[in-house]
Amino acid sequence: MTELQQRQVNNRLLRRFPEDAFELLAPLLQPIELPVNHSLVRPRQAIEHVCFIESGLASMVAESADARSVEIRHIGREGIAGYPIVLGVDRTPNKTFMQVAGHGLQVATEDFLPILDHPEVRQLLLRYVHTCELQLAHSALAAAKFNVHQRLARWLLMCHDRIDGNHLPLTHDFLALMLGIRRAGVTNELHILEGMHAIKSTRGNVRILDRNKLIEIAGGCYGVPEQEYERLIEGPGRPAVRPAGSLNGHHAIGAG
Repeated sequence: MTELQQRQVNNRLLRRFPEDAFELLAPLLQPIELPVNHSLVRPRQAIEHVCFIESGLASMVAESADARSVEIRHIGREGIAGYPIVLGVDRTPNKTFMQVAGHGLQVATEDFLPILDHPEVRQLLLRYVHTCELQLAHSALAAAKFNVHQRLARWLLMCHDRIDGNHLPLTHDFLALMLGIRRAGVTNELHILEGMHAIKSTRGNVRILDRNKLIEIAGGCYGVPEQEYERLIEGPGRPAVRPAGSLNGHHAIGAG
């Protein structure tokens, strides 16, 4: 098997690993295809693997005791699935699964835990967890203080941050899960954004026409977690190993 090189990876956290820590981790990383609905973290079951997502989009979903559910955050190439391990937690009531197919680099939890003894790795991943918590906080803020079409604009921007190109393969069922509304209400909210010439929605796909317009519509409910990710993960003094290809182009910010 060809040795994995740090500059070849797309995952933004792996690119920020110290070189010595990446060299220890690289032989343990296994490439994995991540089809739609692939389970990354099962609720209340031991987290057996940590997955650095290279492409695609994963959803973390919270579910109530009476089986009501809502998406609480996205995970893409900016992050990892199974991050409660970093906090010393071996399982969680939340579930994480793929909403948009992609691929990743997976490592068994028992092999990953020793890497956390590296002080720079631990600091990097704890900073990442902080941005995850901030995204949750701003999801709560958006739900309480912003209109549904503003929240939809925010979620679409976060998807756009994580998926190449302007076509987002998102179903109405997924959008309903994101927004915590009935599927029938999704169409109306998409029509509002279409009327503002920000997107074009077709069956199973949302095309971004004007990202700046979406940012304007989302207002204050988008941007703070993204800026914090840039400051803590990719800010000055944190040199990255750049991948062979170009970075995301319009995707200036990628956590959220």
